[in-house]
Amino acid sequence: MCLIALLGLAVPRFALFLMWILTDRLTIAFNSFVLGFIGFLVLPFTTLFYALAYTPIFGVSGFGWILVGFGFLLDLSSYTSSGREGNRRRN
Repeated sequence: MCLIALLGLAVPRFALFLMWILTDRLTIAFNSFVLGFIGFLVLPFTTLFYALAYTPIFGVSGFGWILVGFGFLLDLSSYTSSGREGNRRRN
């Protein structure tokens, strides 16, 4: 699991794919396939950190929400930095 988390920092969609194939964490964390798939497409870091922080009895709590927030910030920064790179190339 730690190896998947470290891999997720570089390539979150691949780490989510491995987590889906090798473990049942995504099935436990998300009630429906659609919600996990939308997270895979739109917010991969957030989805990965949510699945890692989720526990069956308590859900996500405490430090887990900090990890999910960090994942969301990583997703936002990846979208905004790609926009800045596109503007830099046009100029």
